[in-house]
Amino acid sequence: MSDPFVFDNTSPRFGLPLLFAGQSQKETFVNEAHALADALLHCAIEGTQSDPPATPADGNNWTVGATDSGAWQGQEGTIACRQSGNWLFVSPISGMQIFDRSTGQIALFDDTWRAPAAPAAPTGGTAVDTEARTAIGELISALKTSGVFPDT
Repeated sequence: MSDPFVFDNTSPRFGLPLLFAGQSQKETFVNEAHALADALLHCAIEGTQSDPPATPADGNNWTVGATDSGAWQGQEGTIACRQSGNWLFVSPISGMQIFDRSTGQIALFDDTWRAPAAPAAPTGGTAVDTEARTAIGELISALKTSGVFPDT
């Protein structure tokens, strides 16, 4: 029989609180872990803001821009998650994805949030190949629809 695992107080990737034997008020730690999992599982954000919205709804998330005051002070670059009338802040990790509802686009975190820009549609030239231009235009449109490129 192998030795039992010994865990830290939090999970290694997102800092979810873990329980330990004899711990009092376990429900507080379990509820916090569930709230963080709820916010991060298939994470979607409303957009990026520097200050908290005036009337945030529970379950909504934002990426925090440059801040200098208020409830988000010192949280630049984190994901602000509204849960049970409180703010939970999560530092993104490399490889994390979010869906940005404000742009309709998926972003990937690798030291910063990255989302590809849409290429320009083909124009000009001396010999116009209508079929090729149409095909390229349809590819760009499909990539915008799927959230790869912004729909601008």
